[in-house]
Amino acid sequence: MAGKSGSTPTTYSPSPATRKKKRIPIADADWVRPDNRGFYQCRPAYLKTGAVSTAAGSAYAEFGNTKVIVSVFGPRESKKAMMYSDTGRLNCNVSYTSFATPNRGQGSDNKELSSMLHKALEGVIILESFPKTCVDVFALVLESGGSDLPVVISCASLALADAGILLYDLVASVSVSCIGKNFVIDPISEEESYQDGSLMITCMPSRNEVTQLIVSGGWSTPKINEAMELCLGACSKLGEVMRSCLKDVVTDSKE
Repeated sequence: MAGKSGSTPTTYSPSPATRKKKRIPIADADWVRPDNRGFYQCRPAYLKTGAVSTAAGSAYAEFGNTKVIVSVFGPRESKKAMMYSDTGRLNCNVSYTSFATPNRGQGSDNKELSSMLHKALEGVIILESFPKTCVDVFALVLESGGSDLPVVISCASLALADAGILLYDLVASVSVSCIGKNFVIDPISEEESYQDGSLMITCMPSRNEVTQLIVSGGWSTPKINEAMELCLGACSKLGEVMRSCLKDVVTDSKE
């Protein structure tokens, strides 16, 4: 099944109530983001399920120039489970195509990203629903345009739902970069290259629960709180877009 695709991607920027208008541009009043977005404006998101016909479930996500495809296989017998286990096993793998980055073959650390993806998803899947079996999640970054991990996590959540894996909720992920005295949400690669710090949140929007928080760089408590508010607001909106994508699949299947 394929998700119903519109002619234009859907935006999911945080609501106006979560924005702080007191901030000024990084260097001067004329500073603008490389892609001309506002500081608190996320990239348009295009989501589609059923992208890989041979997988139990799959999804494709396109956030600006960041393009990701995720395939889910299983539940299937776990070769590592020698003894009976009441819970299932989750395996995650993240990789980059050789042409994903401008410098051919120089993607991010795949092992580290795979571990982060696993941590973001393991608390969302109802592992008790498939004892002594495993679910394999394979994420492939087709093009790296910035905020790769949040896009991978969100896309993986859709793929798991498409595969019929029981979840407590969908998970949405958004990151914020701190550049100078300002925050920019959903940063692109160029912005990430000169950021002073970054914060990424993965959460279950319907349950208002955070499954992962990753912070790098120097942050004060007030800054962390503000960045978290921005990310949570955007995650809530992104969650609505993701649920809409799944609802469209159900609607199309009934027609």
